[in-house]
Amino acid sequence: MSLIPIALESIVPYRYLTFTLPCSQQAYPLQFAVLDYPVDDIDVPGGTLTAAMLVPHGRESDWIFSAFSGHLQLLVSVQSDCPVSRLILVSNAVSYGCPAMDFESTIHSSPSTTIQQNLAPLLIQLTPKSEFSGGVGEVLEVPILIYEDDVKRSSILEICEGPQTGEMLIENVELEIDGVKEYRRRLRFKRMPNLVQTQIRLHPRSNPSLATLDKVEFELDMEVLVQPYLIPMVTGLWLTRQFLDSLLLGGIRPKALCLGVGGGSLVGFLASKLCFEVTGVDEDEVVLKVAKKHFGLESNELIHLYAEDGLQHIKNLAQNTDTKSEFEVIMVDLDSSDPTSGPYVAPPVEFIRRSFLLATRDILHENGVLIINTVPIRKHSHEMFIRLLQEIFMEVYEIDVGNEENVVLIAIKSEVGCDPSSDDGIIWNALKMIVPKSCLDAMRKIPKNFQ
Repeated sequence: MSLIPIALESIVPYRYLTFTLPCSQQAYPLQFAVLDYPVDDIDVPGGTLTAAMLVPHGRESDWIFSAFSGHLQLLVSVQSDCPVSRLILVSNAVSYGCPAMDFESTIHSSPSTTIQQNLAPLLIQLTPKSEFSGGVGEVLEVPILIYEDDVKRSSILEICEGPQTGEMLIENVELEIDGVKEYRRRLRFKRMPNLVQTQIRLHPRSNPSLATLDKVEFELDMEVLVQPYLIPMVTGLWLTRQFLDSLLLGGIRPKALCLGVGGGSLVGFLASKLCFEVTGVDEDEVVLKVAKKHFGLESNELIHLYAEDGLQHIKNLAQNTDTKSEFEVIMVDLDSSDPTSGPYVAPPVEFIRRSFLLATRDILHENGVLIINTVPIRKHSHEMFIRLLQEIFMEVYEIDVGNEENVVLIAIKSEVGCDPSSDDGIIWNALKMIVPKSCLDAMRKIPKNFQ
């Protein structure tokens, strides 16, 4: 008698099943999580392709592997390299749904031949019938994918829930990057656990190797931006640096509006390093409380925080003709609550519409700049958004962050009047401390007739 659910004989898009099965090669059962993806998007013989992924030891309860949202992100992320209609996660059987408070992870370099041989019969049974196009006697081999990241240890500081964002966690992590250990504090949402919302560098006050990570005391390093796309976002200010300098030299603080606060790294940088007056808007008041409690963000005369929907905030400012608000810089760093329903993981679909862009242009200074962090899913939709930006703004630039995810788009209302040879000034002197030349070199103006 088969222990495999009979429903798994066919592909049902977005169906998610979890169950345990005994394994004769070990004393404890294995946990299986199976998620299907729309077969219309798969272009392989037979119409489907099944793959498996081994969950790193110690990470079994991480939302990346234990929640539907994390599993779906894994499945979507592999499509460009290996079109997959069913992804099977295999792990040691644990209580799913709640992340472990502390773990030490062993990153698999590759699955051993023994592991593949032991799993092969079970994985074949979990393969839909449509893949047996060659007949019952056909020998199939289900590919085993490898999950790798730099996380070696993690300790959760708090798990909380916001009315808009849902469950979120704050964790300290130990990374190993090119053989060098580094410590960071991170904020992740359960709705998109694979995406780090905010991270800040930590410096241990004691030897972290002498204790579990939750016993180590850390100091926050507020001087650097470690989120991969934040430096490209502030690089966009280079285009209007001479205008921003003229304000500062005249005793006027440039005003920046940040839609999406997270842990507040970007908001804090603009206020402390560039002397901007910053308005930060986040739809979830719990996120703002977390930023203050765990990431060092403070409200003061330069930083004004609002718990409000970013889209509505923009509309209210644009419609209020009595007290016209005007910003020199507007930055959008928001992710979609449901990446399966739109062309972007970030920003939400509401923020790529003409109505939002027109309202944003209305409250942007004539020499101002709009900077948007994007994580495109569909190339065609991304190109359409760029063309819409070009209709509404004078010039559009982009910076490919180089991590195969983020692309920063920069739109300006007026033609750039900066002297490209100028390498001095208040803004540039501050930026060049953190902006590498490679980031400036990666910034390109998108021609109107781009292909």
